[in-house]
Amino acid sequence: MNSNPATPMNPHAPSSSFGGAGSPDSNAPRRNSKRPKYSRFTQQELPACKPILTPKWVISAFMLVTIVFIPIGVASLLASRDVVEIIDRYDNACLQGTKSQKVQSIQDPTRNKTCVRRLTVTKRMKQPIYVYYQLDNYYQNHRRYVKSRSDQQLRNRGDENETSTCKPEHEVNGISIVPCGLVAWSLFNDTYSLSTGNNRTLTINKRDISWKSDRDEKFGSDVFPKNFQKGSLIGGGSLNESAPLNEQEDLIVWMRTAALPTFRKLYGKIEQDIEAGETINVVLENRYNTYSFSGKKKLVLSTSSWLGGKNNFIGIAYLAVGGLCFLLATTFTVIYFVKPRHLGDPSYLSWNRNPGGH
Repeated sequence: MNSNPATPMNPHAPSSSFGGAGSPDSNAPRRNSKRPKYSRFTQQELPACKPILTPKWVISAFMLVTIVFIPIGVASLLASRDVVEIIDRYDNACLQGTKSQKVQSIQDPTRNKTCVRRLTVTKRMKQPIYVYYQLDNYYQNHRRYVKSRSDQQLRNRGDENETSTCKPEHEVNGISIVPCGLVAWSLFNDTYSLSTGNNRTLTINKRDISWKSDRDEKFGSDVFPKNFQKGSLIGGGSLNESAPLNEQEDLIVWMRTAALPTFRKLYGKIEQDIEAGETINVVLENRYNTYSFSGKKKLVLSTSSWLGGKNNFIGIAYLAVGGLCFLLATTFTVIYFVKPRHLGDPSYLSWNRNPGGH
């Protein structure tokens, strides 16, 4: 009996080798690994710019920001200072009494809503003079309010029955409202008529007060108001049923809802100059109900500059950042000259400053 038989190797038998790198069996199956495929990108070996922030570079960067920001801030403040703005709150002046008395009066259709206000111009106002109405404590950004509209209906005449998103102001007596929804229903309806003290009428131009993209794309030229403000509860202003929606710019301006509870919307433009010292007589119809929720109504007359309306915040912000950068640049410069240190000095390492670990 042979004590050392020559047993032939089974080619299908599993190998004891894992088939890893350097394995003598190249056909052996490889072990599954989560190691990603090698690339210079995953191993962060691509060429890269690694600047060393020396004191000179840091000080130069802060000084560059200072040189750029401070002139911009000064120019912004000067532009804002040249804007002439007149703000007149009239809701309490035109209607007095307790809150319940004001609400009852504003909701009474038989009561005369005419109110006269006089404004004094302290500085010459050059045309165009923008007329705004400002509302405070009015949350146009409320979720249910914002969603209560139908953009399809506003855009296409064939979709006038698409009112599922407009509830509760979607229909009256089974007939769809155009435009439907709470946003359109609450349309601002105070009106203003202006003249100077010498009986010069200040005509308010209400053309092109809305965004051109809204007139061309969001409001259809073949969509006309229908069954609007015909319910038992009247929310705001009415619309001209013989004019298409893309020509009713008061509605277009109002339908672009505001993000904050205090906002201004453009009412029109005055294309005449008003001299300093003149008195503006404002005859307004105080119809819009803000008394129920303690809101405020203001009339705003404003000119504009290359930066827009009156806004000191931009100029102050630029000056603040520029001044802070100048202060940091000055501080680093003093430290650099008073107590300089060599770049990359190993003596500042913690283990070199405390060799014994104490």
